[in-house]
Amino acid sequence: MELFDAIAARRSIRQYSDRPVEQDVLKQVLEAGRLAPSAKNIQDWRFIVVRDIETRAQLVEAAAGQAFVGRAPVVIVCCSTASTYKMRCGQPAGTIDVAIAIDHMTLAATALGLGTCWVGAFYADCVHKLLDIPADAMVVELLTLGYPAEDPAARPRLPLEELVYTERWGNR
Repeated sequence: MELFDAIAARRSIRQYSDRPVEQDVLKQVLEAGRLAPSAKNIQDWRFIVVRDIETRAQLVEAAAGQAFVGRAPVVIVCCSTASTYKMRCGQPAGTIDVAIAIDHMTLAATALGLGTCWVGAFYADCVHKLLDIPADAMVVELLTLGYPAEDPAARPRLPLEELVYTERWGNR
């Protein structure tokens, strides 16, 4: 699949088939995250791959009862080790770096025929405790991964003309 096809085809998937994700396919998805850029090239992301059904069930509870989290064959818990580092612009490097890595993984997954869903509705303290994540690491997102059992329609997007200004805010 070409890059722009993967960008256009990516959807948030919440229904997964029972087909397991092959280790070599999972490795390709993780490799896409590893290759992402990061502030100062600190590569502060860490990924915990959760396949165990009981652990996934506990992640459902940590994710405010979102049952699809437990039905995904893989949940990647995406963390940052740069939880206090802010870039000169004032933005936290860790959340941005991990978000870039996740986006790389979602596009790679789409190109490989997999579905994903970013999960930001979770209790970080519960995930920390469940997976023995150190206090100085930040859980940024959960990413469900598996072969889709649904084909949702594209969500509406604003036209480019409403999103882009020229030279100054508000100039169209």
